[in-house]
Amino acid sequence: MKGPHPCPLLPFPRRLGALACALALAGCAERANHDAPAADAAPALQTTPWTPAVQDVEAAQWLAGAAPGEPRQRLLASEREGLQWLDASGRSLARLDGRYEGLDHRAGADGVLVASIDAVRQQAVVAALDMGARRWGEVLYLPRRNFKIDGLCLYRDEAGNLFAFLVGEEGKGEQWLVGQGGAPLAQARQVRSLGLPPAATLCHADDGAGLLYVNEEGVGLWAYPAHAEAPLERQPVDLRAPFGGVQGSVAGVAAVPGGVLALDPEAGRLHRYRFDGEDWQAETPLALPGLSEPEWLAARVDGTATELLIGDDQGWHEARIDWRPAPPPAPRALPVLPARVQTDPVPSLGDAADDPAIWLHPDDPRRSLVLGTDKQGGLVVYDLHGRTVQDLRVGRQNNVDVRAGFRVGDRLMDLAVSTNRDHNSLHVFAIERDSGRLTVLGEIDTPLTDIYGLCLFKDAQGDIHAFANDKDGSFVQYRLSAPDGRPQGELVRRFAVASQPEGCVADDRRERLFVGEEDVAVWALDARADAPAAPEQVIAVGDVVQDDIEGLALYHGKSRDYLVISSQGNDSYVVLDATPPYALRGAFRIGLNAGAGIDGASETDGLEVTSANLGGLWSEGLLVVQDGRKRMPEGPQNYKYLPWADVVRALGLEP
Repeated sequence: MKGPHPCPLLPFPRRLGALACALALAGCAERANHDAPAADAAPALQTTPWTPAVQDVEAAQWLAGAAPGEPRQRLLASEREGLQWLDASGRSLARLDGRYEGLDHRAGADGVLVASIDAVRQQAVVAALDMGARRWGEVLYLPRRNFKIDGLCLYRDEAGNLFAFLVGEEGKGEQWLVGQGGAPLAQARQVRSLGLPPAATLCHADDGAGLLYVNEEGVGLWAYPAHAEAPLERQPVDLRAPFGGVQGSVAGVAAVPGGVLALDPEAGRLHRYRFDGEDWQAETPLALPGLSEPEWLAARVDGTATELLIGDDQGWHEARIDWRPAPPPAPRALPVLPARVQTDPVPSLGDAADDPAIWLHPDDPRRSLVLGTDKQGGLVVYDLHGRTVQDLRVGRQNNVDVRAGFRVGDRLMDLAVSTNRDHNSLHVFAIERDSGRLTVLGEIDTPLTDIYGLCLFKDAQGDIHAFANDKDGSFVQYRLSAPDGRPQGELVRRFAVASQPEGCVADDRRERLFVGEEDVAVWALDARADAPAAPEQVIAVGDVVQDDIEGLALYHGKSRDYLVISSQGNDSYVVLDATPPYALRGAFRIGLNAGAGIDGASETDGLEVTSANLGGLWSEGLLVVQDGRKRMPEGPQNYKYLPWADVVRALGLEP
């Protein structure tokens, strides 16, 4: 942190452990205390009393999205007179009876959604305000929780989904999906639980920055990623002296584009922080003379200034400061496509699901199947509705691939091969061509010491090859056969990349192999056993593909083939031409489907795609991705399905 806080802060991608934080803060405590401005050095903020006609106002906010000419409309939450919408003169335009505590809102083209806490029912509530008709509309009650809700706030993501964060006693926190666009859902859905500081009492979300601010009494102010698919990580914005500039506690937080403000009631101060997209820069705090332990804060930008509403023990106050931080550059916006189907969860807990493959039924495409590895214990088979049809507990299977037309003795079957990390082997399965049922043929030993990724290749002669890699960068290529019903592998080639690979995919038509070196690049090389392994770079890690590079898949279209890459570092999926010069066609994310109750996909490892017409949603093909964070509700990992037609429309692809 810059300014009066000299201790460096960890960026979001690095988890902040309590011990590491304590040691880092202790190491710079003396310097932080020395550099912090004296308490009496803060310039005074001039405030003007504001006395609403409503009694027992617990919370107030400027109304966003007010009509032109009425910029100072307000929303109030009262313990006596309900939720109120006031015009600039303080006249009530609409009232929702009840006793309410806390307040937040989001405005949109379809109206305003207001969140508060019903003090009688002790439940969080989201109410629709119809500004055109000047009345309150639908009211959505969240289910009653098993903890007292101390604070709540709203967050709207880039796809227009509206979430409510709840902050409760003893560090309890939750995120709920409550609306879409300007309308509340018929039923709220819990997205995830949040382990918050035990003394947290309030929250405030910054939609543009994707941040959730949470206080910790006696400690300071923290920022968390707010996105539903984000990991639970936190970063300190400011901490209590001597580790930062807070003199007592943080109570009252308001974000504006490019910054955040926070009240320090015991010190009678208003803190201001500029946010550059990675870090917060503290500016000279402002003293609040005449205010008695201010605890509520609302802010809005007006031209080059910021207007404030401050609530304290004596009432309400208005203020205006000549302060408007510059917002950091907006990240590159990507289309967000809703997941259409999700599979049953894999049986194992934790980081378990990893890599899918798609088996095409030779006669009835609607009976095609998805194979998904459970790297903690087996291989799971799903139908096109995501239902489990077979679960093989055969050990830690990491990556899997399939090919049609493999001769097992005198029978023609289809083939699935996966990497078995228990034995550093290739685990070989036969697939009955009529039923799709898998049976274990056996295992093929490899010289790899930490087997990892795998893909299959069918050459021009009809032989099926398996490529398997090791975490040290080694690749082995086997020609597979099963003349007597037992799988055999002839080692035909070895090569290596410089660092850890995993994902790979073979283009049977062009006899090319694509491999992903996780922190470096995607490479292409000749897949034939007798060809030299001379990789050429397809795309390097950078702004578009962010490490780790994980799953790779090929879409064989009518006029163009595409390479699909799991860019795990920014939870996106990148599409390139599958032929030189490998032109970039775009990238997208997979978000939640509010109507179907399916969460989005993030931290994806493996993926697979087919261009086959599987009927219905999948008439232009199917994309399957592993979901590394199962939300709504939280649970074991699974796989998400997306129609390729959605990708075509979003990126303007050719068929």
